[in-house]
Amino acid sequence: MTGLTGLLGGNGQGIGPEPAYWSEAGNRTGVQEPDRKPMEFRQLRFFVTLAEELHFGRAAAREHIVQSALSQQIRRLERELRVRLLDRDTHHVALTPAGASFLVDARQMLAHAERAAATARRAARPAPMLRAGIVDASCDAVNLVLGDVQDHIPDLEIHQVETGVPDQLRMIADGQLDVGFGRASLAPPEVASELIRLDPLGILVPDGHCLAALPAVPVARLAGQPLLLSDEARAPELNQLVVEACRSAGFTPTLFPGTVGSVRAAAELAAQGRCIPCVPSSCASVLTGIVYRPLVEPECQYPWSVLWRAGDTSDQVKAVIAGARRLAAHRGWLPEPAGEARTRQPARRRRAFGDLRAS
Repeated sequence: MTGLTGLLGGNGQGIGPEPAYWSEAGNRTGVQEPDRKPMEFRQLRFFVTLAEELHFGRAAAREHIVQSALSQQIRRLERELRVRLLDRDTHHVALTPAGASFLVDARQMLAHAERAAATARRAARPAPMLRAGIVDASCDAVNLVLGDVQDHIPDLEIHQVETGVPDQLRMIADGQLDVGFGRASLAPPEVASELIRLDPLGILVPDGHCLAALPAVPVARLAGQPLLLSDEARAPELNQLVVEACRSAGFTPTLFPGTVGSVRAAAELAAQGRCIPCVPSSCASVLTGIVYRPLVEPECQYPWSVLWRAGDTSDQVKAVIAGARRLAAHRGWLPEPAGEARTRQPARRRRAFGDLRAS
């Protein structure tokens, strides 16, 4: 075949005599080498493709270039490296020992280049951000949902704001938060919600307390005990749920004077024997030496909902809703799968203080 020199032959393999500047050892001979040019990433990619196909025609087709251009780039790469990477004749193409060794590094270099490009692209655009309101950092229901979202959107920046449910509702309506977690019965029309968990309410007591010996504690056993409620600004409906449960059991609760700002602080007071905090089960594992016991007669459940601004269809908010649904179904947080998202209307409310179930 005339007009072609170097590697390209007429049988589709791109075969011809070895370049004149290679000796048997792959070193330069006395023939003057053409001017060298810097190695290019496309040459690495072409070489890796050819090493995988061991056929110039198929490799050229994969790279969407003509066969002669592929042969030319491989020759340039070998000149740059001053090493023969491929043995080729009229019937076959094979990697030399140097080529096999170079293939490993070439693949790594291409992978590093792709990661670097992806990193640069991410840096060129703002990272997605989710502003999430949480009542207490110890709540495993919220932590599980946000962890699921992080797993599905690894580059998502989650900014947690620890504040009470009333503040969450206000901040969501004002656009200061993207999502929140808590009871939705007081949500304004601007805030949509979806129920994700009916969380049993219980108490925290030292493991040596008389109530710790019971698998579940009848609410009537709390009569005369100093009960620690949540800060009214953080979880007013949780407090209402506790008070109503006591009244349903036939007594007015004795309240511990003062409040604390976290479940952990409440557990520390319980460890001192000063009071009995009432908390949802999702906030129970906070301190060693303290045990959680669910309340019965009546059973009490705190309804956790995902809260978000009505009409917000951002990927971050949709990821939170989807993650909450997955966890609710997988962990049995609800008696049946979570329903479709809905915008809560304030006109119809079940009960002002929560869910009470007679056992």
